[in-house]
Amino acid sequence: MNDNPNDMSDPQIPASQPEKATPSTQPANWERSALEKLATNYIQEQKTARRWRTFVRLAWLTVFALVAWSILDRSNPSKDFSVEHTAVIEIKGEISSGGETSADQIVTSLRSAFEDKGAKAVVLLINSPGGSPVQAGMINDEIYRLKALHKKPIYAVVEETCASAAYYIAVAADQIYVDKASIVGSIGVLMDGFGFTGLMDKLGIERRLMTAGENKGFMDPFSPQTEKHRAFTQGMLNQIHQQFIAVVKKGRGDRLKETPDTFTGLFWSGQQAVELGLVDKIGTLDFVARDVVKAPELVDYTKRANVAERLAKRFGAAIGEGAVKALKTMPAVQ
Repeated sequence: MNDNPNDMSDPQIPASQPEKATPSTQPANWERSALEKLATNYIQEQKTARRWRTFVRLAWLTVFALVAWSILDRSNPSKDFSVEHTAVIEIKGEISSGGETSADQIVTSLRSAFEDKGAKAVVLLINSPGGSPVQAGMINDEIYRLKALHKKPIYAVVEETCASAAYYIAVAADQIYVDKASIVGSIGVLMDGFGFTGLMDKLGIERRLMTAGENKGFMDPFSPQTEKHRAFTQGMLNQIHQQFIAVVKKGRGDRLKETPDTFTGLFWSGQQAVELGLVDKIGTLDFVARDVVKAPELVDYTKRANVAERLAKRFGAAIGEGAVKALKTMPAVQ
């Protein structure tokens, strides 16, 4: 008999025992777990794909908006090109292929300026230490062609520097104007590099260079330079130097007061350059437009890669990289 009045359990009824899983329920649990995992992975993949599609759409929408803005901006110029004006083309920084001072960019700008009937003259606004003689030569040739075709004058105005390949371009102008403290000249050609053969000998490093062709590796900095290779390179540089000298003499003509130092690679101040006949006068862009061209209105014809074009290129690369990353991070179905 149970003496505890709070205990209502029947001593005759045994306490309930937890049900034991039967073998028939185990497969059902395993299948449910696998289905849940598959469903979770599928949902995760769909979310990732949806986020990626949204990103791509937004990216391209941004690009299209920028391109449209660029086109509209160009179709509404701040200057009236029909009014007589002075066309300005900037040549700034190193002259090299693929940049804003490449022959392709500058020549395109020159053609636009010469072909515009409102442009009374063309001015090259130069601030460059030089660069590729090939790019400079292409620009120089095109200036002569356009001058003869359109019978339109072209002037060069130097800011801080007009040296080497930049001066190669400037001598094609009808007149060159500088500031008295500008740096002008450097009529020469160079090819530089390093040689590490002595250091390698001290460190006990052996250079293993294999080539097909006796002279294929003669510019290798880890191999000794022979007298034959040195003479060959010097001959090539001398030839390019003579091309440069010929271009300067053609452009400056009788104005050039040649000295033993003129073509040695030295450079001079603007004031000295005037005295040597390397340039014509002291003058600024505004001075040339106002007092020489007699068209003070300035219009910039410089071709530049606009923001939309740069962003389009970057977005293209970024989207490709993002797609690869997204594929790598997608969860795998187990």
